[in-house]
Amino acid sequence: MTSAHIADSHATIKVTGARENNLKDVTLEIPKRRLTVFTGVSGSGKSSLVFATIANESRRLINETYPTFVQQFMGQLTRPDVDALENVSPAIVVDQERMGANVRSTVGTATDVHAMLRLLFSRLGQPHVGSPQAFSFNVPSVSGAGAVTFEKSGTRVKQRRSFEITGGMCPQCEGLGEASDVDLDELFDRTKSLNDGAITIPGYSVGGWMVKGFSESGLLDADKPIADYTEQERNDFLYKEPTKIKMSGINMTYEGLVPKITKSMLQKDRDALQPHIRAFVERAVKFMPCPACDGTRLNDGARSSKIGGVSIADAAAMQVTDLAAWLDTVDDPSVAPLMRGLREAVGSFLDIGLGYLSLDRASGTLSGGEAQRLKMIRHLGSSLTDITYVFDEPTAGLHPHDIQRMNELLQLLRDKGNTVLVVEHKPEVIAIAEHVVDLGPGAGRAGGEIMFEGDVAGLRASDTVTGRFFDHRVQLKESVRSPQGALEIRGASQHNLVDVDVDVPLGILTVVTGVAGSGKSSLIHGNVPAFDDIVVVDQSPIKGNRRSSPATYTGILDTIRKEFAKANGVKPTLFSANSEGACPACKGLGVIITNLGFTQTVETLCELCDGSGFSDEVLGYTLDGKNIAEVLAMSAAEASDFFPTGAAHTTLVRMVDVGLGYLTLGQALNTLSGGERQRVKLAISMAKKGAVYVLDEPTTGLHLADVDNLLALLDRLVDAGNSVIVIEHHQAVMAHADWIIDLGPGAGHDGGRVVFEGTPSDLVTARSTLTGEHLADYVGRPRH
Repeated sequence: MTSAHIADSHATIKVTGARENNLKDVTLEIPKRRLTVFTGVSGSGKSSLVFATIANESRRLINETYPTFVQQFMGQLTRPDVDALENVSPAIVVDQERMGANVRSTVGTATDVHAMLRLLFSRLGQPHVGSPQAFSFNVPSVSGAGAVTFEKSGTRVKQRRSFEITGGMCPQCEGLGEASDVDLDELFDRTKSLNDGAITIPGYSVGGWMVKGFSESGLLDADKPIADYTEQERNDFLYKEPTKIKMSGINMTYEGLVPKITKSMLQKDRDALQPHIRAFVERAVKFMPCPACDGTRLNDGARSSKIGGVSIADAAAMQVTDLAAWLDTVDDPSVAPLMRGLREAVGSFLDIGLGYLSLDRASGTLSGGEAQRLKMIRHLGSSLTDITYVFDEPTAGLHPHDIQRMNELLQLLRDKGNTVLVVEHKPEVIAIAEHVVDLGPGAGRAGGEIMFEGDVAGLRASDTVTGRFFDHRVQLKESVRSPQGALEIRGASQHNLVDVDVDVPLGILTVVTGVAGSGKSSLIHGNVPAFDDIVVVDQSPIKGNRRSSPATYTGILDTIRKEFAKANGVKPTLFSANSEGACPACKGLGVIITNLGFTQTVETLCELCDGSGFSDEVLGYTLDGKNIAEVLAMSAAEASDFFPTGAAHTTLVRMVDVGLGYLTLGQALNTLSGGERQRVKLAISMAKKGAVYVLDEPTTGLHLADVDNLLALLDRLVDAGNSVIVIEHHQAVMAHADWIIDLGPGAGHDGGRVVFEGTPSDLVTARSTLTGEHLADYVGRPRH
């Protein structure tokens, strides 16, 4: 018998002594070419092990194989805190980070399908209008001519040159697809003068530089009410083209108010604006499809070229299922390789359950789950094997009906000879794993240990939190609450909604559900915020950097600083690592950052402040025996005991209520997961009474054991006199609801209708929808 080849002995990824974040010297072996699921409560260390250690080191090692010239242009990855990582294969991370909210990015551009369509139309489109860039809404048509001078054989030669670029950008909306109509009464108060504060735009304060540009321009009378302006003054104030003027002896450019705010606010992506500016833009501006291009972003030339009566704008607007059918009708041998690539890419949309999208949909409007599945498209048809694919909750945003398809995709990637690592909470996904790694026992400092390694049957039998809750099911309520009125939505037709009329009951827990793409978000986010007292808590990113923390974001730090200042008789600003209290060596960061060019940036603990970020003077002041650094190192649960009363205590108790008791007050905000970000927002928003709370998939990132705590929190919100509307796929939340609104029956143009309204019990009894079928199976209600 021949012995095994030595090359076949590297069958496991060996992790030795991992200490990244809260990991406690973790050592384990993960089988290669198998499907491994990592479980554990939120904050137990799953992401620290899978993403920050294994995937990070794999990508860092790959980067080191490139020449130094290339490396200096790449993002530098720091080496994780681990003793050894052996047998690591190249890692591809498919995470839930939302697509960049670039206003010019669409589903088509993000997946390269639009690039292939542009090439197709440049070859087959009639009439022929130019190269692929003639069909790009990001390329304007420009032309020019002039003389150029250059040296040739020692003599200076002058030649006339001209150029012409044919692009596809609509000249009126500049490829944005939207036109805006400004409500002038939201910009200024006609009854006031400039010096009296007539301009009501955020940032335009009397005496400020922005207002001085108008009041000291010499073109306007700053003491005259705007209502009394002459036609010339009104035109100069609102619409004047950029003009050079002298102001306080300085050469300046004067520009009318409307073009000025159009450039500074209206042409920027709304999601990227600060909240108060976004609120102003939404009040002041009505956005509508550009009348010149009918919202297609393309100029007349690009829209005139057609294949079989279909323009590129028509193709981009089609639902992907319809686009696939149209592509099957295009048969020309001259573009056969291109058509093969297009059909494969579009087929991947269907395989992954995104057939309801259209290519012209803005990528910033996709949910985290949709964005993650979109990123999978470029990997599905890949011939690469022995790759490590790393997934972060791939079922996020998926209806139970769609989870089976996702499981098949994960198994397909594994069967091609790849190692698939999945961080997941859903039992349906854990059940298909060949190997399970459970971390715990708790979250934050109470986690970071391996509680179980083995197969699913072993996990079920283990005395771990995951094992105990694996087969736990939330039962239907014996009695449901009665509504106290309703929000009436009439004629809703956003996106795929088909003139929907529905009453959303108030004073109870309402769950809106349906398959992915059925129109849930369009119905709720597109209509409910129009009512008063609406608190929308979604998973959009919290803007923050390494200097931001839960303490700064929630406002707790202001209270803590005042408490320290009062106890020690000094200024509150001393207790900020971003202000006077910062360590002089590291400027409040706690680490010294050394940039080494093309190699990784080195972060070393600041020896002067020992990583606290505060100066010695500040660390000498204490409050009840603790200095400011020790307080910021506390978890929310510990801090709620340390501050037994006051505003800080109230907010900290809310953080514990939403399942974030393990977060330390000083943790960098940009390290929080999507689910944690949403729950931080919820903790801040819970102060209102009699409000309507809209929650978007609050179970994202929650362990089975934490879902019960979330349901108790939702009950407390309702019992306090609030109304709670939850967009959710988790059957536990559906079972606990007082009322269910189910959309469907399918996705895209097969959805957009209300297919059920009533109690969970009625939905289970009827089994009339996909949701009803899955909920009935979940609560163990047999078929009749």
